Amino acid sequence: KLMSKKLIAITFLLFTSLQILFAQDVKNIDYSNITNWAALPQKRDNADLIPGNNGTDRQEESEVDIFFVYPTSYTNKMKDGKWNADIDDIEINNETDENSIKYQASLFNQVGRIYAPRYRQAHISVYFTPNKDTALKALDVAYQDVKSAFDFYIHNYNQGRPFIIASHSQGSTHSIRLIKECIEGTSLEKQMIVAYLAGMPLDSGYLATPPCNFPDQFHCICSWRTFIHDYTPEYVSKEKTTIVTNPISWQNDGNYTEWREHKGAVLKDFKKVRPNVISAKQAGNILWIKDPKIKGLRLLKIKNFHIGDFNLFYKDIQENAILRSNAYLKSL
Repeated sequence: KLMSKKLIAITFLLFTSLQILFAQDVKNIDYSNITNWAALPQKRDNADLIPGNNGTDRQEESEVDIFFVYPTSYTNKMKDGKWNADIDDIEINNETDENSIKYQASLFNQVGRIYAPRYRQAHISVYFTPNKDTALKALDVAYQDVKSAFDFYIHNYNQGRPFIIASHSQGSTHSIRLIKECIEGTSLEKQMIVAYLAGMPLDSGYLATPPCNFPDQFHCICSWRTFIHDYTPEYVSKEKTTIVTNPISWQNDGNYTEWREHKGAVLKDFKKVRPNVISAKQAGNILWIKDPKIKGLRLLKIKNFHIGDFNLFYKDIQENAILRSNAYLKSL
């Protein structure tokens, strides 16, 4: 009986601690404060950068908006046991700005005005922990921030303009839910030109919005996960059919693209755009690429190119987003 009482007491304490932890996390973020945005058209940030300074930031003149949800940068050891990052964590925010905002969000500054909210992202371990309840709570805290930021964006910044949703990894986890809960079946559905949801499996039957099947289609979804040729992770075979878009051809005929079709990757050296170095094709539920013609990369023998889902196709996505935006605007 004493042991039983001790177990009950310990369980209660653990439950109470979790409640306190998540209660701290669910306070609303003030998105009228521009410091709670990683990128905004009216502030200087890394989304304004252009590889090699070869071009001009066109956000001010654009008729289109980009709502960008960045991937996980809370990847080191949990801070104070928190499953969600603090919104004002300098180290994590710098990691976000110097990586996903610079190397991913920036590709859209030739397309539209970029809005990228900071959010209390869940720790990377939510995707691996056996404690699914805790993981779902942490992801929900992060999602509620994204949803709140999107609502603020719509009511204060958007002014009826067409928009693109773009996201990677954990960002796509939240963007998929955002589209289902806040865009589909509403008037916003007609404003959404396209969604680029990279890095996460997207069940082909989950969203009502159809997958994109040709390069200038709009009101549709693009999604992909990048792996080396002939490699398919075991977990992929257990998935339902997912949406897979070839971000070079933007058509899914199962054939490898020609090297010359690749518009350009932007890797660690932000000064260089590297065209004609990748060939890609849809392979079941994932995207395969042949050995990229990038010095030193073959020696690393990388199989999973998750980290490069956007970077490897930087110019391809950029030019496609321009093409779809122009097609949408002409249809009005």
